[in-house]
Amino acid sequence: MNIYILGCGDLGRRVALHYGELGQSVRGVVRSCSSAEQLRAIGVDALVSDLDRPPLPDLSLGGSSLFYFVPPPPSGSVDTRIGNLINTFTEEGAPRRLVYLSTTGVYGDCDGEWVDEQRQPRPVAQRALRRWDAEQSLRQWSRKSGCQLVVLRVAGFYGPGRLPLQRLREGLPLVCEDEAPFSNRIHIEDLVSVCVAAMTQGRSGEVYNVSDGHPTTMTDYFDRIADLAGLRRPPKISLEQAKGQLSPGMLSYLQESRRLRNQKMLDELGIELKFPDLASGLASCFPDV
Repeated sequence: MNIYILGCGDLGRRVALHYGELGQSVRGVVRSCSSAEQLRAIGVDALVSDLDRPPLPDLSLGGSSLFYFVPPPPSGSVDTRIGNLINTFTEEGAPRRLVYLSTTGVYGDCDGEWVDEQRQPRPVAQRALRRWDAEQSLRQWSRKSGCQLVVLRVAGFYGPGRLPLQRLREGLPLVCEDEAPFSNRIHIEDLVSVCVAAMTQGRSGEVYNVSDGHPTTMTDYFDRIADLAGLRRPPKISLEQAKGQLSPGMLSYLQESRRLRNQKMLDELGIELKFPDLASGLASCFPDV
């Protein structure tokens, strides 16, 4: 099985190393020579390709298993990077199977309700609109080509090196707990397991919510990290005050509330979470506490 990881950053490196431990070779595709050198330094074969600059070089993807971890462009409602990639696929050069990393943001604001994969997506934020555009483009490609597609709608992922410690050190405020929306998370080690399982066990054409199934609030998340890191908890402000003090990006997250059901992921992908909630997941990030 030829395995490619397009967008081989932190998550991609972890997936590549997983396959390496099994004796399987992986090619990581990145956009810069420096990133390629970092991959080669850990024993991962690397190719350089910039999806913003077509025509793209021949990646020899024909018949491969492809993980697509590339983030969308930073603006607009269309994912031009996915479009550029699909335009390079030919009958001989298309992957056999593609696992796409989407976001749970495509569901939009669900007013705190429990959400499964049957929920009709209603993206509002541009970052979510770009992901929804990519999902639809890939589905159209999959139907026309007969190639297999699995979509993972992933909650915010965290882990060692992926915690908001700098924001906590800066003492930036958060919305008080009783006004904070629900949010969902998955430990990056569990996300690696889900990605690998999706490639072999995910049903083509299906969508899987990826989270630990125990939503809390962003405020709770930051407070727990502060306690474990020995930092002061962030000052709390009202949602109305937040409109004048928090960044547009942070405000966009505060305007959406949903609780994700992950049963389909657990059942169909055969996942047993190593970190089934924040308590266990964050403890792994602070082993000396």
